[in-house]
Amino acid sequence: MNELDALFARMGFPALAEAQLVELGVAGGLAVFALATSWLVGKRIGPRLADWLHGQDLGARGPLTERAGAMLGWIAALLIVGLAGALWPWHPYALLLLNLLFALGVAALARHLLIGVGLGDGAALAGAFVALVVMMSRAVGGLELLQERLDAFGFSIGDRHFSLLTVVNLLVTVVILFTLVRLATRVLRRTIRGSERFDPTQRLLIEKISAVLIVVAAFFVGIDILGIDLTAFAVFSGALGLAIGFGLQKTVGNLIAGIILLMDRSIKPGDVIAVGDSFGWVNKIGVRAVSVITREGKEHLIPNEILMTQEVENWSYSSRTVRVSIAVGVAYDTDLRLAQQLMIEAAKEAKRVLPDPAPVCWITGFGDSSVDHEVRFWITDPEAGIGNIKGDVFLRIWDKFQAAGIEIPYPQRDLHVRAMPETATKAAKATKAKS
Repeated sequence: MNELDALFARMGFPALAEAQLVELGVAGGLAVFALATSWLVGKRIGPRLADWLHGQDLGARGPLTERAGAMLGWIAALLIVGLAGALWPWHPYALLLLNLLFALGVAALARHLLIGVGLGDGAALAGAFVALVVMMSRAVGGLELLQERLDAFGFSIGDRHFSLLTVVNLLVTVVILFTLVRLATRVLRRTIRGSERFDPTQRLLIEKISAVLIVVAAFFVGIDILGIDLTAFAVFSGALGLAIGFGLQKTVGNLIAGIILLMDRSIKPGDVIAVGDSFGWVNKIGVRAVSVITREGKEHLIPNEILMTQEVENWSYSSRTVRVSIAVGVAYDTDLRLAQQLMIEAAKEAKRVLPDPAPVCWITGFGDSSVDHEVRFWITDPEAGIGNIKGDVFLRIWDKFQAAGIEIPYPQRDLHVRAMPETATKAAKATKAKS
Protein backbone atom coordinates (compact mmCIF):
# COMPACT_ATOMS: atom_id res chain seq x y z
CA MET A 1 0.00 0.00 0.00
CA ASN A 2 1.47 3.34 -1.07
CA GLU A 3 1.28 6.57 0.93
CA LEU A 4 -1.75 7.90 -1.01
CA ASP A 5 -3.71 4.69 -0.40
CA ALA A 6 -2.73 4.85 3.29
CA LEU A 7 -3.99 8.42 3.51
CA PHE A 8 -7.32 7.52 1.92
CA ALA A 9 -7.56 4.46 4.16
CA ARG A 10 -7.22 6.66 7.27
CA MET A 11 -10.13 8.75 5.94
CA GLY A 12 -12.25 5.63 5.39
CA PHE A 13 -11.83 5.36 1.60
CA PRO A 14 -10.91 2.16 -0.29
CA ALA A 15 -7.75 1.85 -2.36
CA LEU A 16 -7.57 3.85 -5.58
CA ALA A 17 -7.45 0.64 -7.60
CA GLU A 18 -10.95 -0.18 -6.36
CA ALA A 19 -12.43 3.09 -7.67
CA GLN A 20 -15.31 2.54 -10.09
CA LEU A 21 -14.29 4.66 -13.04
CA VAL A 22 -17.67 4.51 -14.75
CA GLU A 23 -19.49 5.85 -11.69
CA LEU A 24 -16.73 8.39 -11.20
CA GLY A 25 -17.25 9.56 -14.79
CA VAL A 26 -21.01 9.88 -14.20
CA ALA A 27 -20.32 11.99 -11.13
CA GLY A 28 -17.93 14.12 -13.17
CA GLY A 29 -20.62 14.57 -15.83
CA LEU A 30 -23.10 15.63 -13.15
CA ALA A 31 -20.53 18.11 -11.85
CA VAL A 32 -20.08 19.59 -15.34
CA PHE A 33 -23.86 19.73 -15.79
CA ALA A 34 -24.26 21.51 -12.46
CA LEU A 35 -21.60 24.10 -13.38
CA ALA A 36 -23.19 24.65 -16.81
CA THR A 37 -26.61 25.07 -15.19
CA SER A 38 -25.13 27.55 -12.73
CA TRP A 39 -23.72 29.65 -15.57
CA LEU A 40 -26.95 29.46 -17.59
CA VAL A 41 -29.19 30.38 -14.64
CA GLY A 42 -26.90 33.25 -13.70
CA LYS A 43 -27.03 34.66 -17.24
CA ARG A 44 -30.71 34.10 -18.02
CA ILE A 45 -32.64 34.30 -14.77
CA GLY A 46 -30.15 36.33 -12.74
CA PRO A 47 -30.90 39.70 -14.41
CA ARG A 48 -34.62 39.24 -13.76
CA LEU A 49 -33.94 38.54 -10.10
CA ALA A 50 -31.72 41.63 -9.95
CA ASP A 51 -34.51 43.75 -11.44
CA TRP A 52 -36.99 42.38 -8.89
CA LEU A 53 -34.65 43.06 -5.99
CA HIS A 54 -33.82 46.50 -7.35
CA GLY A 55 -37.36 47.66 -8.05
CA GLN A 56 -38.11 51.22 -9.05
CA ASP A 57 -37.84 52.88 -5.64
CA LEU A 58 -34.83 51.35 -3.87
CA GLY A 59 -32.23 53.77 -5.17
CA ALA A 60 -29.08 52.75 -7.01
CA ARG A 61 -28.23 49.09 -7.37
CA GLY A 62 -25.99 47.80 -4.63
CA PRO A 63 -23.51 44.90 -4.53
CA LEU A 64 -26.21 42.49 -3.34
CA THR A 65 -28.38 43.23 -6.35
CA GLU A 66 -25.48 43.03 -8.77
CA ARG A 67 -24.45 39.60 -7.46
CA ALA A 68 -27.97 38.16 -7.42
CA GLY A 69 -27.42 36.30 -10.69
CA ALA A 70 -24.21 34.62 -9.56
CA MET A 71 -25.76 33.63 -6.22
CA LEU A 72 -28.83 32.17 -7.93
CA GLY A 73 -26.60 30.19 -10.29
CA TRP A 74 -24.59 28.67 -7.43
CA ILE A 75 -27.80 27.82 -5.57
CA ALA A 76 -29.01 25.91 -8.64
CA ALA A 77 -25.70 24.03 -8.82
CA LEU A 78 -25.85 23.14 -5.12
CA LEU A 79 -29.39 21.83 -5.52
CA ILE A 80 -28.34 19.56 -8.38
CA VAL A 81 -25.27 18.23 -6.59
CA GLY A 82 -27.08 17.86 -3.27
CA LEU A 83 -30.01 15.96 -4.76
CA ALA A 84 -27.69 13.74 -6.79
CA GLY A 85 -25.65 12.87 -3.72
CA ALA A 86 -28.74 12.12 -1.63
CA LEU A 87 -30.74 10.07 -4.14
CA TRP A 88 -28.08 7.53 -5.21
CA PRO A 89 -25.69 5.31 -3.19
CA TRP A 90 -22.50 6.56 -4.81
CA HIS A 91 -19.10 4.90 -4.58
CA PRO A 92 -16.91 6.77 -2.04
CA TYR A 93 -14.72 8.41 -4.71
CA ALA A 94 -17.67 9.56 -6.83
CA LEU A 95 -19.36 10.90 -3.68
CA LEU A 96 -16.09 12.63 -2.75
CA LEU A 97 -16.05 14.40 -6.12
CA LEU A 98 -19.65 15.62 -5.64
CA ASN A 99 -18.94 16.70 -2.08
CA LEU A 100 -15.86 18.68 -3.14
CA LEU A 101 -17.91 20.47 -5.80
CA PHE A 102 -20.58 21.11 -3.17
CA ALA A 103 -17.91 22.61 -0.86
CA LEU A 104 -16.64 24.89 -3.64
CA GLY A 105 -20.21 25.99 -4.40
CA VAL A 106 -20.91 26.80 -0.75
CA ALA A 107 -17.66 28.81 -0.52
CA ALA A 108 -18.46 30.76 -3.70
CA LEU A 109 -22.02 31.44 -2.54
CA ALA A 110 -20.74 32.59 0.86
CA ARG A 111 -18.29 34.99 -0.79
CA HIS A 112 -20.96 36.56 -3.00
CA LEU A 113 -23.36 36.87 -0.08
CA LEU A 114 -20.84 38.50 2.25
CA ILE A 115 -19.76 41.01 -0.39
CA GLY A 116 -23.39 41.68 -1.19
CA VAL A 117 -24.30 42.56 2.39
CA GLY A 118 -21.37 44.94 2.64
CA LEU A 119 -18.69 43.07 4.61
CA GLY A 120 -15.94 43.81 2.09
CA ASP A 121 -13.61 41.61 0.06
CA GLY A 122 -11.33 40.64 2.96
CA ALA A 123 -14.13 39.44 5.22
CA ALA A 124 -15.81 37.73 2.25
CA LEU A 125 -12.65 35.79 1.40
CA ALA A 126 -12.20 34.79 5.04
CA GLY A 127 -15.80 33.62 5.25
CA ALA A 128 -15.47 31.68 1.99
CA PHE A 129 -12.28 30.03 3.26
CA VAL A 130 -13.94 28.97 6.51
CA ALA A 131 -16.93 27.59 4.59
CA LEU A 132 -14.61 25.70 2.23
CA VAL A 133 -12.59 24.17 5.09
CA VAL A 134 -15.72 23.11 6.98
CA MET A 135 -17.42 21.58 3.94
CA MET A 136 -14.27 19.80 2.75
CA SER A 137 -13.67 18.44 6.25
CA ARG A 138 -17.23 17.17 6.20
CA ALA A 139 -16.63 15.61 2.77
CA VAL A 140 -13.62 13.61 3.90
CA GLY A 141 -15.10 12.76 7.28
CA GLY A 142 -12.76 14.94 9.30
CA LEU A 143 -15.24 17.51 10.62
CA GLU A 144 -15.42 15.94 14.07
CA LEU A 145 -11.62 15.76 14.23
CA LEU A 146 -11.39 19.45 13.26
CA GLN A 147 -13.87 20.38 15.98
CA GLU A 148 -11.93 18.41 18.56
CA ARG A 149 -8.66 20.11 17.61
CA LEU A 150 -10.21 23.58 17.83
CA ASP A 151 -11.89 22.79 21.11
CA ALA A 152 -8.60 21.60 22.59
CA PHE A 153 -7.15 25.14 22.53
CA GLY A 154 -9.05 26.88 25.32
CA PHE A 155 -9.68 27.36 29.00
CA SER A 156 -12.52 26.94 31.45
CA ILE A 157 -14.15 29.43 33.85
CA GLY A 158 -16.53 27.70 36.18
CA ASP A 159 -18.93 25.63 34.14
CA ARG A 160 -18.12 27.45 30.92
CA HIS A 161 -15.43 26.29 28.48
CA PHE A 162 -13.94 28.81 26.03
CA SER A 163 -11.83 27.69 23.09
CA LEU A 164 -11.05 28.43 19.47
CA LEU A 165 -14.16 26.46 18.57
CA THR A 166 -16.23 28.88 20.66
CA VAL A 167 -14.73 31.85 18.82
CA VAL A 168 -15.32 30.24 15.43
CA ASN A 169 -18.91 29.37 16.33
CA LEU A 170 -19.49 32.94 17.55
CA LEU A 171 -18.06 34.51 14.40
CA VAL A 172 -19.88 32.15 12.06
CA THR A 173 -23.17 32.70 13.90
CA VAL A 174 -22.79 36.48 13.82
CA VAL A 175 -21.92 36.51 10.12
CA ILE A 176 -24.78 34.19 9.18
CA LEU A 177 -27.33 36.13 11.23
CA PHE A 178 -26.04 39.47 9.90
CA THR A 179 -26.36 38.18 6.34
CA LEU A 180 -29.86 36.82 6.95
CA VAL A 181 -30.94 40.10 8.55
CA ARG A 182 -29.70 42.12 5.58
CA LEU A 183 -31.39 39.77 3.11
CA ALA A 184 -34.66 39.67 5.03
CA THR A 185 -34.68 43.45 5.39
CA ARG A 186 -34.01 43.91 1.69
CA VAL A 187 -36.72 41.48 0.55
CA LEU A 188 -39.22 42.86 3.08
CA ARG A 189 -38.53 46.44 1.99
CA ARG A 190 -39.02 45.47 -1.66
CA THR A 191 -42.31 43.73 -0.82
CA ILE A 192 -43.65 46.61 1.27
CA ARG A 193 -42.73 49.27 -1.26
CA GLY A 194 -44.35 47.26 -4.02
CA SER A 195 -47.65 47.11 -2.13
CA GLU A 196 -50.33 49.63 -3.10
CA ARG A 197 -52.39 49.17 0.06
CA PHE A 198 -50.22 51.54 2.10
CA ASP A 199 -49.29 55.17 1.59
CA PRO A 200 -45.58 56.19 1.71
CA THR A 201 -45.71 57.04 5.43
CA GLN A 202 -47.29 53.72 6.38
CA ARG A 203 -44.75 51.86 4.28
CA LEU A 204 -41.88 53.66 5.98
CA LEU A 205 -43.33 52.96 9.43
CA ILE A 206 -43.79 49.26 8.63
CA GLU A 207 -40.22 49.11 7.30
CA LYS A 208 -38.74 50.63 10.48
CA ILE A 209 -40.77 48.45 12.85
CA SER A 210 -40.09 45.31 10.80
CA ALA A 211 -36.36 46.05 10.72
CA VAL A 212 -36.29 46.41 14.51
CA LEU A 213 -38.25 43.17 14.96
CA ILE A 214 -35.92 41.30 12.59
CA VAL A 215 -32.83 42.47 14.49
CA VAL A 216 -34.38 41.54 17.86
CA ALA A 217 -35.41 38.12 16.55
CA ALA A 218 -31.92 37.53 15.14
CA PHE A 219 -30.39 38.48 18.51
CA PHE A 220 -32.45 35.94 20.43
CA VAL A 221 -31.89 33.26 17.79
CA GLY A 222 -28.15 33.83 18.07
CA ILE A 223 -28.33 33.63 21.86
CA ASP A 224 -30.17 30.33 21.58
CA ILE A 225 -27.76 28.90 18.99
CA LEU A 226 -24.70 29.80 21.06
CA GLY A 227 -26.32 28.45 24.22
CA ILE A 228 -25.85 31.65 26.22
CA ASP A 229 -27.91 31.90 29.39
CA LEU A 230 -29.82 35.20 29.43
CA THR A 231 -29.58 35.31 33.23
CA ALA A 232 -25.90 36.11 32.75
CA PHE A 233 -26.93 39.56 31.58
CA ALA A 234 -28.85 40.31 34.77
CA VAL A 235 -25.74 41.74 36.40
CA PHE A 236 -25.30 44.24 33.58
CA SER A 237 -28.94 45.25 33.23
CA GLY A 238 -28.63 48.03 35.82
CA ALA A 239 -25.52 49.47 34.17
CA LEU A 240 -27.18 49.23 30.75
CA GLY A 241 -30.22 51.09 32.07
CA LEU A 242 -28.02 53.87 33.45
CA ALA A 243 -26.14 54.07 30.14
CA ILE A 244 -29.39 54.47 28.25
CA GLY A 245 -30.72 56.95 30.81
CA PHE A 246 -27.65 59.21 30.73
CA GLY A 247 -25.53 58.58 27.67
CA LEU A 248 -28.10 57.41 25.15
CA GLN A 249 -31.13 59.41 26.16
CA LYS A 250 -30.88 61.64 23.06
CA THR A 251 -30.53 58.62 20.80
CA VAL A 252 -33.49 56.83 22.36
CA GLY A 253 -35.48 60.06 22.33
CA ASN A 254 -34.80 60.55 18.62
CA LEU A 255 -35.77 56.93 17.93
CA ILE A 256 -39.08 57.26 19.75
CA ALA A 257 -39.73 60.68 18.18
CA GLY A 258 -39.15 59.21 14.72
CA ILE A 259 -41.67 56.43 15.36
CA ILE A 260 -44.21 58.97 16.65
CA LEU A 261 -43.70 61.15 13.56
CA LEU A 262 -44.39 58.17 11.33
CA MET A 263 -47.43 57.09 13.35
CA ASP A 264 -49.21 60.45 13.53
CA ARG A 265 -48.14 61.31 9.93
CA SER A 266 -47.57 64.94 10.80
CA ILE A 267 -44.41 64.88 8.65
CA LYS A 268 -44.14 62.60 5.65
CA PRO A 269 -41.51 62.04 2.96
CA GLY A 270 -42.13 64.61 0.25
CA ASP A 271 -43.58 67.26 2.59
CA VAL A 272 -42.24 70.81 2.32
CA ILE A 273 -41.33 72.05 5.80
CA ALA A 274 -39.57 74.97 7.45
CA VAL A 275 -37.70 74.41 10.74
CA GLY A 276 -35.69 77.37 11.96
CA ASP A 277 -33.41 78.38 9.08
CA SER A 278 -33.96 75.12 7.20
CA PHE A 279 -36.50 75.10 4.39
CA GLY A 280 -36.93 72.24 1.92
CA TRP A 281 -38.67 68.98 1.29
CA VAL A 282 -38.40 65.86 3.42
CA ASN A 283 -36.25 63.27 1.69
CA LYS A 284 -36.55 60.50 4.28
CA ILE A 285 -37.29 59.94 7.95
CA GLY A 286 -34.51 57.94 9.57
CA VAL A 287 -34.06 56.36 12.97
CA ARG A 288 -32.11 59.36 14.29
CA ALA A 289 -32.88 62.30 12.02
CA VAL A 290 -35.04 63.62 9.21
CA SER A 291 -33.30 64.44 5.93
CA VAL A 292 -34.44 67.78 4.48
CA ILE A 293 -33.12 68.82 1.06
CA THR A 294 -33.09 72.56 0.40
CA ARG A 295 -33.44 74.32 -2.93
CA GLU A 296 -29.66 74.82 -2.94
CA GLY A 297 -29.19 71.04 -2.93
CA LYS A 298 -27.93 71.00 0.65
CA GLU A 299 -29.16 68.14 2.83
CA HIS A 300 -29.98 69.11 6.41
CA LEU A 301 -30.15 66.30 8.97
CA ILE A 302 -32.55 67.51 11.65
CA PRO A 303 -32.86 65.31 14.78
CA ASN A 304 -36.33 63.84 15.21
CA GLU A 305 -36.60 65.25 18.70
CA ILE A 306 -36.37 68.82 17.36
CA LEU A 307 -39.32 68.22 15.09
CA MET A 308 -41.31 67.02 18.10
CA THR A 309 -40.45 69.89 20.44
CA GLN A 310 -40.07 72.94 18.18
CA GLU A 311 -42.47 74.76 15.90
CA VAL A 312 -42.51 73.32 12.38
CA GLU A 313 -44.14 74.82 9.31
CA ASN A 314 -45.50 72.06 7.12
CA TRP A 315 -46.52 73.56 3.81
CA SER A 316 -48.12 70.32 2.63
CA TYR A 317 -49.55 68.79 5.83
CA SER A 318 -53.24 68.65 4.86
CA SER A 319 -52.92 70.16 1.37
CA ARG A 320 -50.07 70.81 -1.01
CA THR A 321 -51.69 74.04 -2.21
CA VAL A 322 -49.71 77.10 -1.04
CA ARG A 323 -50.44 80.81 -1.49
CA VAL A 324 -47.63 83.10 -2.62
CA SER A 325 -47.72 86.90 -2.31
CA ILE A 326 -45.62 89.55 -4.06
CA ALA A 327 -45.62 93.34 -3.54
CA VAL A 328 -45.78 95.73 -6.51
CA GLY A 329 -45.92 99.55 -6.47
CA VAL A 330 -47.14 101.84 -9.29
CA ALA A 331 -47.04 105.61 -9.79
CA TYR A 332 -49.87 107.80 -8.52
CA ASP A 333 -50.89 108.91 -12.02
CA THR A 334 -51.39 105.27 -13.13
CA ASP A 335 -54.73 103.81 -14.20
CA LEU A 336 -54.97 101.52 -11.15
CA ARG A 337 -57.66 99.26 -12.58
CA LEU A 338 -55.58 98.65 -15.70
CA ALA A 339 -52.48 97.97 -13.59
CA GLN A 340 -54.37 95.47 -11.43
CA GLN A 341 -55.74 93.73 -14.51
CA LEU A 342 -52.26 93.42 -16.02
CA MET A 343 -50.82 92.04 -12.78
CA ILE A 344 -53.55 89.39 -12.57
CA GLU A 345 -52.98 88.43 -16.22
CA ALA A 346 -49.24 88.12 -15.60
CA ALA A 347 -49.84 85.77 -12.68
CA LYS A 348 -52.31 83.65 -14.68
CA GLU A 349 -49.82 83.21 -17.53
CA ALA A 350 -47.17 81.66 -15.24
CA LYS A 351 -47.16 77.87 -15.74
CA ARG A 352 -47.05 76.86 -12.08
CA VAL A 353 -49.83 79.21 -10.93
CA LEU A 354 -53.16 77.46 -10.34
CA PRO A 355 -56.23 78.74 -12.21
CA ASP A 356 -58.40 77.86 -9.21
CA PRO A 357 -58.20 79.63 -6.79
CA ALA A 358 -57.62 82.44 -9.27
CA PRO A 359 -54.92 85.07 -8.71
CA VAL A 360 -56.06 88.33 -7.10
CA CYS A 361 -54.60 91.81 -6.70
CA TRP A 362 -55.35 94.25 -3.86
CA ILE A 363 -54.27 97.75 -2.90
CA THR A 364 -52.44 97.51 0.41
CA GLY A 365 -51.65 101.19 0.99
CA PHE A 366 -50.60 104.58 -0.32
CA GLY A 367 -46.83 104.84 -0.01
CA ASP A 368 -44.50 107.82 -0.14
CA SER A 369 -43.96 107.51 -3.88
CA SER A 370 -46.25 104.71 -5.09
CA VAL A 371 -49.60 103.03 -4.70
CA ASP A 372 -48.73 99.68 -3.10
CA HIS A 373 -50.37 96.49 -4.35
CA GLU A 374 -50.12 92.82 -3.40
CA VAL A 375 -50.59 90.05 -5.96
CA ARG A 376 -51.67 86.72 -4.47
CA PHE A 377 -51.67 83.43 -6.34
CA TRP A 378 -51.61 79.71 -5.52
CA ILE A 379 -49.24 76.88 -6.42
CA THR A 380 -49.32 73.17 -5.69
CA ASP A 381 -45.62 72.30 -5.90
CA PRO A 382 -43.76 74.29 -3.22
CA GLU A 383 -40.88 71.81 -3.35
CA ALA A 384 -40.06 73.27 -6.80
CA GLY A 385 -39.19 76.58 -5.15
CA ILE A 386 -40.83 79.89 -4.23
CA GLY A 387 -38.24 82.39 -5.43
CA ASN A 388 -38.34 81.17 -9.04
CA ILE A 389 -42.11 81.50 -9.36
CA LYS A 390 -41.99 84.99 -7.82
CA GLY A 391 -39.28 85.98 -10.30
CA ASP A 392 -41.34 84.61 -13.19
CA VAL A 393 -44.42 86.63 -12.20
CA PHE A 394 -42.35 89.78 -11.57
CA LEU A 395 -40.80 89.53 -15.05
CA ARG A 396 -44.19 89.10 -16.69
CA ILE A 397 -45.54 92.14 -14.80
CA TRP A 398 -42.52 94.16 -15.91
CA ASP A 399 -43.10 93.25 -19.58
CA LYS A 400 -46.79 94.17 -19.40
CA PHE A 401 -46.08 97.44 -17.61
CA GLN A 402 -43.49 98.39 -20.23
CA ALA A 403 -45.93 97.64 -23.04
CA ALA A 404 -48.71 99.68 -21.36
CA GLY A 405 -46.48 102.58 -20.34
CA ILE A 406 -47.08 102.06 -16.62
CA GLU A 407 -44.32 103.46 -14.42
CA ILE A 408 -42.85 101.81 -11.35
CA PRO A 409 -41.68 104.99 -9.56
CA TYR A 410 -38.43 105.65 -7.81
CA PRO A 411 -38.57 106.81 -4.17
CA GLN A 412 -39.01 110.61 -4.00
CA ARG A 413 -37.62 112.78 -1.21
CA ASP A 414 -37.98 116.56 -0.56
CA LEU A 415 -34.84 118.19 0.93
CA HIS A 416 -35.27 121.44 2.88
CA VAL A 417 -32.08 123.40 3.77
CA ARG A 418 -32.65 125.81 6.68
CA ALA A 419 -29.18 127.39 6.87
CA MET A 420 -25.99 127.12 4.90
CA PRO A 421 -22.79 126.38 6.85
CA GLU A 422 -20.36 129.35 7.09
CA THR A 423 -17.63 127.57 5.13
CA ALA A 424 -20.05 126.76 2.34
CA THR A 425 -21.20 130.43 2.21
CA LYS A 426 -17.62 131.72 1.90
CA ALA A 427 -16.83 129.21 -0.80
CA ALA A 428 -19.94 130.27 -2.73
CA LYS A 429 -18.99 133.98 -2.50
CA ALA A 430 -15.42 133.25 -3.64
CA THR A 431 -16.67 131.29 -6.62
CA LYS A 432 -19.08 134.13 -7.53
CA ALA A 433 -16.27 136.74 -7.25
CA LYS A 434 -14.01 134.75 -9.59
CA SER A 435 -16.73 134.43 -12.13
